[in-house]
Amino acid sequence: MLKIEKLCLKIEKFQLGSIDLTLGKEEYFVILGETGSGKTLFLETIAGRYNKLAGKIHFNSIELTYLPPEKRGIGFVYQNFELFGHMNVYQNIAFPLKIRKFSKKDIEKSVNDIAEKLGIKELLMRNVENLSGGEKQRTALARALIIKPRILLLDEPMSALDYVTKKETQKLLKIIHMDYKPVVIHVTHDISEALFLSERIGIMKEGKLEKIINITDEIKETGEKFFYKYL
Repeated sequence: MLKIEKLCLKIEKFQLGSIDLTLGKEEYFVILGETGSGKTLFLETIAGRYNKLAGKIHFNSIELTYLPPEKRGIGFVYQNFELFGHMNVYQNIAFPLKIRKFSKKDIEKSVNDIAEKLGIKELLMRNVENLSGGEKQRTALARALIIKPRILLLDEPMSALDYVTKKETQKLLKIIHMDYKPVVIHVTHDISEALFLSERIGIMKEGKLEKIINITDEIKETGEKFFYKYL
Protein backbone atom coordinates (compact mmCIF):
# COMPACT_ATOMS: atom_id res chain seq x y z
CA MET A 1 0.00 0.00 0.00
CA LEU A 2 1.24 3.48 -0.89
CA LYS A 3 0.12 6.20 1.49
CA ILE A 4 0.75 9.90 0.95
CA GLU A 5 -0.22 12.26 3.76
CA LYS A 6 -0.49 16.07 3.61
CA LEU A 7 2.20 16.31 0.94
CA CYS A 8 3.21 19.92 0.28
CA LEU A 9 6.00 21.34 -1.85
CA LYS A 10 6.67 24.85 -3.11
CA ILE A 11 8.80 25.40 -6.22
CA GLU A 12 9.17 29.09 -7.04
CA LYS A 13 5.57 30.34 -7.45
CA PHE A 14 3.94 26.91 -7.79
CA GLN A 15 2.83 24.78 -4.88
CA LEU A 16 1.59 21.26 -4.35
CA GLY A 17 -1.13 21.72 -1.77
CA SER A 18 -1.60 19.17 1.03
CA ILE A 19 -2.18 16.05 -1.07
CA ASP A 20 -3.62 12.95 0.58
CA LEU A 21 -3.70 9.70 -1.40
CA THR A 22 -3.89 6.04 -0.41
CA LEU A 23 -3.41 3.36 -3.06
CA GLY A 24 -4.09 -0.30 -2.50
CA LYS A 25 -1.75 -3.21 -3.20
CA GLU A 26 -0.94 -3.39 -6.93
CA GLU A 27 -3.39 -0.58 -7.76
CA TYR A 28 -3.16 1.15 -11.14
CA PHE A 29 -4.15 4.77 -10.48
CA VAL A 30 -4.44 7.48 -13.14
CA ILE A 31 -4.31 11.23 -12.56
CA LEU A 32 -5.97 13.54 -15.08
CA GLY A 33 -5.10 17.19 -15.31
CA GLU A 34 -4.29 19.98 -17.68
CA THR A 35 -0.73 21.04 -18.50
CA GLY A 36 0.68 22.98 -15.55
CA SER A 37 -1.61 21.39 -12.95
CA GLY A 38 1.32 19.84 -11.05
CA LYS A 39 1.12 16.23 -12.22
CA THR A 40 4.81 15.83 -13.08
CA LEU A 41 5.92 17.67 -9.94
CA PHE A 42 3.79 15.31 -7.85
CA LEU A 43 5.46 12.25 -9.41
CA GLU A 44 8.93 13.75 -8.99
CA THR A 45 8.23 14.43 -5.33
CA ILE A 46 7.22 10.79 -4.76
CA ALA A 47 10.36 9.68 -6.61
CA GLY A 48 12.60 11.72 -4.30
CA ARG A 49 13.75 14.55 -6.53
CA TYR A 50 12.98 17.18 -3.87
CA ASN A 51 13.73 17.04 -0.16
CA LYS A 52 12.35 20.35 1.11
CA LEU A 53 8.79 19.20 1.51
CA ALA A 54 6.13 18.73 4.14
CA GLY A 55 4.08 15.62 4.72
CA LYS A 56 4.88 11.92 4.58
CA ILE A 57 5.21 9.17 1.97
CA HIS A 58 4.92 5.55 3.11
CA PHE A 59 5.06 2.29 1.18
CA ASN A 60 3.81 -0.59 3.32
CA SER A 61 5.70 -0.13 6.59
CA ILE A 62 8.59 1.87 5.12
CA GLU A 63 8.74 5.66 5.16
CA LEU A 64 10.10 6.96 1.86
CA THR A 65 9.85 10.69 2.54
CA TYR A 66 13.56 11.37 2.93
CA LEU A 67 15.10 8.26 1.40
CA PRO A 68 17.41 8.89 -1.60
CA PRO A 69 15.77 8.06 -4.95
CA GLU A 70 17.84 4.92 -5.57
CA LYS A 71 16.61 3.37 -2.30
CA ARG A 72 12.89 3.90 -2.90
CA GLY A 73 12.30 1.01 -5.28
CA ILE A 74 10.65 3.32 -7.81
CA GLY A 75 10.68 3.14 -11.60
CA PHE A 76 9.99 6.37 -13.52
CA VAL A 77 9.16 6.96 -17.17
CA TYR A 78 9.06 10.59 -18.31
CA GLN A 79 7.01 12.03 -21.15
CA ASN A 80 10.12 12.56 -23.29
CA PHE A 81 11.64 9.27 -22.01
CA GLU A 82 14.96 10.97 -20.99
CA LEU A 83 17.14 8.29 -22.55
CA PHE A 84 20.90 8.85 -22.58
CA GLY A 85 21.76 9.85 -26.14
CA HIS A 86 25.42 8.82 -25.86
CA MET A 87 24.43 5.25 -24.90
CA ASN A 88 22.91 2.44 -26.92
CA VAL A 89 19.71 0.65 -25.92
CA TYR A 90 21.54 -2.00 -23.88
CA GLN A 91 23.50 0.61 -21.93
CA ASN A 92 20.37 2.66 -21.21
CA ILE A 93 18.47 -0.33 -19.85
CA ALA A 94 21.48 -1.54 -17.84
CA PHE A 95 22.16 1.84 -16.23
CA PRO A 96 20.02 1.42 -13.05
CA LEU A 97 21.71 -1.91 -12.29
CA LYS A 98 25.18 -0.56 -13.06
CA ILE A 99 24.86 2.28 -10.53
CA ARG A 100 23.61 -0.28 -7.98
CA LYS A 101 26.83 -2.28 -8.50
CA PHE A 102 25.25 -5.42 -9.98
CA SER A 103 27.69 -7.87 -11.53
CA LYS A 104 28.24 -7.80 -15.29
CA LYS A 105 26.74 -11.30 -15.58
CA ASP A 106 23.59 -10.37 -13.66
CA ILE A 107 23.19 -7.17 -15.68
CA GLU A 108 23.50 -9.03 -18.97
CA LYS A 109 20.88 -11.60 -17.96
CA SER A 110 18.45 -8.98 -16.64
CA VAL A 111 18.78 -6.74 -19.71
CA ASN A 112 18.23 -9.63 -22.11
CA ASP A 113 15.23 -10.89 -20.12
CA ILE A 114 13.43 -7.54 -19.97
CA ALA A 115 14.29 -6.68 -23.59
CA GLU A 116 12.80 -9.97 -24.74
CA LYS A 117 9.66 -9.41 -22.67
CA LEU A 118 9.16 -5.96 -24.23
CA GLY A 119 10.01 -7.06 -27.76
CA ILE A 120 13.16 -4.96 -28.19
CA LYS A 121 15.93 -7.57 -27.93
CA GLU A 122 16.96 -6.99 -31.53
CA LEU A 123 17.47 -3.28 -30.75
CA LEU A 124 19.97 -3.66 -27.90
CA MET A 125 23.01 -2.48 -29.87
CA ARG A 126 21.16 0.38 -31.58
CA ASN A 127 21.81 4.02 -30.73
CA VAL A 128 18.72 5.44 -29.04
CA GLU A 129 18.76 8.46 -31.35
CA ASN A 130 17.82 6.12 -34.21
CA LEU A 131 14.74 4.63 -32.54
CA SER A 132 11.10 5.32 -33.31
CA GLY A 133 8.87 6.85 -30.64
CA GLY A 134 7.44 3.45 -29.72
CA GLU A 135 10.90 1.89 -29.52
CA LYS A 136 12.15 4.70 -27.29
CA GLN A 137 9.17 4.24 -25.04
CA ARG A 138 9.74 0.50 -24.68
CA THR A 139 13.40 1.17 -23.92
CA ALA A 140 12.41 3.66 -21.21
CA LEU A 141 9.92 1.15 -19.78
CA ALA A 142 12.57 -1.56 -19.77
CA ARG A 143 14.97 0.73 -17.91
CA ALA A 144 12.30 1.51 -15.32
CA LEU A 145 11.25 -2.13 -14.88
CA ILE A 146 14.70 -3.71 -14.70
CA ILE A 147 14.95 -2.94 -10.98
CA LYS A 148 11.59 -4.70 -10.44
CA PRO A 149 10.08 -1.58 -8.88
CA ARG A 150 7.50 -1.68 -6.13
CA ILE A 151 6.14 1.62 -7.47
CA LEU A 152 6.01 2.63 -11.15
CA LEU A 153 5.51 6.30 -12.05
CA LEU A 154 4.47 7.16 -15.61
CA ASP A 155 4.47 10.77 -16.77
CA GLU A 156 2.29 11.02 -19.90
CA PRO A 157 4.19 8.10 -21.46
CA MET A 158 2.00 7.99 -24.58
CA SER A 159 1.66 11.67 -25.46
CA ALA A 160 4.24 11.51 -28.28
CA LEU A 161 2.95 8.31 -29.88
CA ASP A 162 0.73 7.83 -32.90
CA TYR A 163 -2.76 6.35 -32.48
CA VAL A 164 -1.85 2.74 -33.33
CA THR A 165 1.28 2.71 -31.16
CA LYS A 166 -0.66 4.30 -28.31
CA LYS A 167 -3.30 1.55 -28.39
CA GLU A 168 -0.60 -1.12 -28.46
CA THR A 169 1.14 0.52 -25.52
CA GLN A 170 -2.05 0.66 -23.46
CA LYS A 171 -2.35 -3.11 -23.82
CA LEU A 172 1.35 -3.53 -23.01
CA LEU A 173 0.99 -1.50 -19.80
CA LYS A 174 -1.81 -3.79 -18.65
CA ILE A 175 0.39 -6.83 -19.28
CA ILE A 176 3.32 -5.20 -17.46
CA HIS A 177 1.08 -4.42 -14.51
CA MET A 178 -0.14 -8.02 -14.30
CA ASP A 179 3.39 -9.44 -14.62
CA TYR A 180 5.29 -7.11 -12.28
CA LYS A 181 2.45 -6.11 -9.93
CA PRO A 182 3.73 -2.66 -8.90
CA VAL A 183 1.60 0.16 -7.57
CA VAL A 184 1.28 2.46 -10.59
CA ILE A 185 0.61 6.19 -10.76
CA HIS A 186 0.07 7.22 -14.38
CA VAL A 187 -0.56 10.88 -15.23
CA THR A 188 -2.16 12.01 -18.46
CA HIS A 189 -4.55 14.50 -19.99
CA ASP A 190 -6.14 11.79 -22.18
CA ILE A 191 -9.49 10.73 -20.70
CA SER A 192 -9.95 7.63 -22.88
CA GLU A 193 -6.48 6.44 -21.86
CA ALA A 194 -7.36 6.90 -18.20
CA LEU A 195 -10.63 4.98 -18.55
CA PHE A 196 -8.91 2.07 -20.29
CA LEU A 197 -6.21 1.66 -17.65
CA SER A 198 -7.71 2.45 -14.27
CA GLU A 199 -10.67 1.83 -11.98
CA ARG A 200 -9.96 5.00 -9.97
CA ILE A 201 -9.06 8.35 -11.48
CA GLY A 202 -7.83 11.44 -9.66
CA ILE A 203 -8.39 14.98 -10.88
CA MET A 204 -5.53 17.44 -10.32
CA LYS A 205 -5.91 21.21 -10.54
CA GLU A 206 -3.48 23.93 -9.52
CA GLY A 207 -1.35 21.57 -7.44
CA LYS A 208 -4.23 19.93 -5.61
CA LEU A 209 -5.75 16.49 -5.97
CA GLU A 210 -9.30 17.80 -6.02
CA LYS A 211 -11.31 14.64 -6.52
CA ILE A 212 -10.97 10.86 -6.81
CA ILE A 213 -13.57 9.12 -8.95
CA ASN A 214 -14.42 5.41 -8.82
CA ILE A 215 -15.06 4.31 -12.39
CA THR A 216 -18.40 2.56 -12.80
CA ASP A 217 -19.88 0.94 -15.92
CA GLU A 218 -22.13 3.98 -16.26
CA ILE A 219 -19.13 6.34 -16.30
CA LYS A 220 -17.38 4.13 -18.88
CA GLU A 221 -20.46 4.30 -21.09
CA THR A 222 -20.63 8.08 -20.73
CA GLY A 223 -16.92 8.27 -21.52
CA GLU A 224 -15.17 11.59 -21.86
CA LYS A 225 -18.34 13.66 -21.37
CA PHE A 226 -18.47 12.71 -17.68
CA PHE A 227 -15.12 14.41 -16.97
CA TYR A 228 -15.74 17.71 -18.76
CA LYS A 229 -17.18 19.27 -15.61
CA TYR A 230 -14.00 18.49 -13.66
CA LEU A 231 -11.32 19.52 -16.16
